[in-house]
Amino acid sequence: MTSPLISPAEAAAYAELPAPAPHCDAELAALLNLLTTPAARIATVVVGHSRDTASRSAAAAFAEAWRALGRLPVLTAVDWPESAASWLRAARRFTAEEPDAWVVAAAPLGWAQMSRRLRHSTGWDPARTYGFAALGDSRVPALAGPATLQGMRGAAADGSTWTIDRGWVTTAGAPTGHRPDGRRLLPVARCNQRAMRQGRST
Repeated sequence: MTSPLISPAEAAAYAELPAPAPHCDAELAALLNLLTTPAARIATVVVGHSRDTASRSAAAAFAEAWRALGRLPVLTAVDWPESAASWLRAARRFTAEEPDAWVVAAAPLGWAQMSRRLRHSTGWDPARTYGFAALGDSRVPALAGPATLQGMRGAAADGSTWTIDRGWVTTAGAPTGHRPDGRRLLPVARCNQRAMRQGRST
């Protein structure tokens, strides 16, 4: 990657990417399930988010739910703008703590730019990064560039999960039942569509 910055022409081509919607209970539960499977071995987390209302709310909800599970508090929360000179300061703050995982609630265009800066200028690992539903869009890895988001995973609004692999976003159904260690998965409820509509109208 010759430059970590998305050109104005590239950004304009993806100007129609939707803004993040208010998160759903199903989405949050699925995200927590991804991070708490025994194979993940995740103890420490850093949260990053855009500055829009939906992303701020999702990041705060994750931090609260993570604490409610008896986990270590989120190491730090980092936000970033949709437009910046370089995103370098935010990228360095995002990676300074060297967590086991990063959790991201963000608008697609800003995250694509932030991830390019992260990949170019830090030791950030997309395979240790988990996102809310807005980032499970095939246009996000296309905008971020080849391999920038390889291995990133996340949750969709219906409780299903997604993975970015070789520039494609693949999805899997909502989890049910128990983990291999016998622990029951967190309940994944349907998204409250009324709450989402109210959130969009505020």
